[in-house]
Amino acid sequence: MKRRKFLQATGVGLVGAAALQHQALAAFSTNSSQQSSKNWVWITPDTEASDEDWKKRFDKMKQVGIDAILPEVFQGSAAYYESEHLPVKAKWLEQLIPLAKEAGLEIHAWMWTMPCLVQEIRDKHPEWYNVNRKGESSVDKPAYVDYYRFLCPSRPEVHEFIQTRVRELASFDVDGVHFDYIRHPDVILAEGLQPKYDIVQDKEYPEYDYCYCDVCRGNYKEKYGEDPLEMKDPTKSKTWRQFRFDLITNLVNNKLIPVAKEKGKITSAAVFPNWEHVRQQWSHWEIDALLPMLYHNFYNEDINWIRKQVKKGIKSLQHNQQLYSGLFVPSLKPEELEEAIQASLKGGAKGISLFSFGAVKEEHWNVLEKNLKKA
Repeated sequence: MKRRKFLQATGVGLVGAAALQHQALAAFSTNSSQQSSKNWVWITPDTEASDEDWKKRFDKMKQVGIDAILPEVFQGSAAYYESEHLPVKAKWLEQLIPLAKEAGLEIHAWMWTMPCLVQEIRDKHPEWYNVNRKGESSVDKPAYVDYYRFLCPSRPEVHEFIQTRVRELASFDVDGVHFDYIRHPDVILAEGLQPKYDIVQDKEYPEYDYCYCDVCRGNYKEKYGEDPLEMKDPTKSKTWRQFRFDLITNLVNNKLIPVAKEKGKITSAAVFPNWEHVRQQWSHWEIDALLPMLYHNFYNEDINWIRKQVKKGIKSLQHNQQLYSGLFVPSLKPEELEEAIQASLKGGAKGISLFSFGAVKEEHWNVLEKNLKKA
């Protein structure tokens, strides 16, 4: 679910010599991202801050050991950059790029991937949206909260729609493109969040189980000879489960990453530790960097759980991806932030990523400088 909302609830054709040069640059970009540690911070939109404000902020980040920023430039309904296919809220990305570069920070454009709140798309293409096991479309009956209007990852038109966004962002002078919400809706919420929605999810309930649209069911039946809706209990089918994992993996590996790599960009994604509950088998993604959101309080766990999840995540990786530990600053006192950083590094993370910039207080900055510079 949307981390900003959870904060309230809990307190992303060249030829010949030119092509070879481009491929070399893309490889260099990817390899560079894999050779050193890196610390990131997610930044939600702030279009009121002046250039001077951002210069000071970026200098502070660099001073304490932050290497890369993740500005949220598409949050489902509007773009915070000049877009030809989305409503434009502000040219915020254009403001940040030269300032981040001047401060020596990498900049990775953070985009929502599957949720789409754009009214024109909802009106003209309701068939693009995913459908739960009860037959309800997220276009008019989303799960949990209003912004959970996810597109279906089976549809070629959806692939093209998302690819256009990636292509636009990759055309900017950014270091990378960062995929968020690159998944299905949560079939089961994290344990610590269920009470906030007055929900008990002791199994996979139909209203949260996606996607059962005609395209998903038809493609599955063509491959396996059975309609998922005609199964006695679809939640018990390993092939139906894997089919939906593979829909997202295919989208990432074969549709989105190649578009970003055409421009030599680093690719990264915010992912879930309980990946099965969002059908997000990120260990199989051919992506440069993975930022699992290890928000321990969402799972009713202690800080040492972060170390265990980092180790577990690294062990699962199939493509030499780099893993950075996502930390939820609003739930961390300064001394707990230090614990969480150390737990991440001891688990083998290449660095940490903070959610989010707006939650970092002066006491946190002091802890970051002490721990990130040392690391």
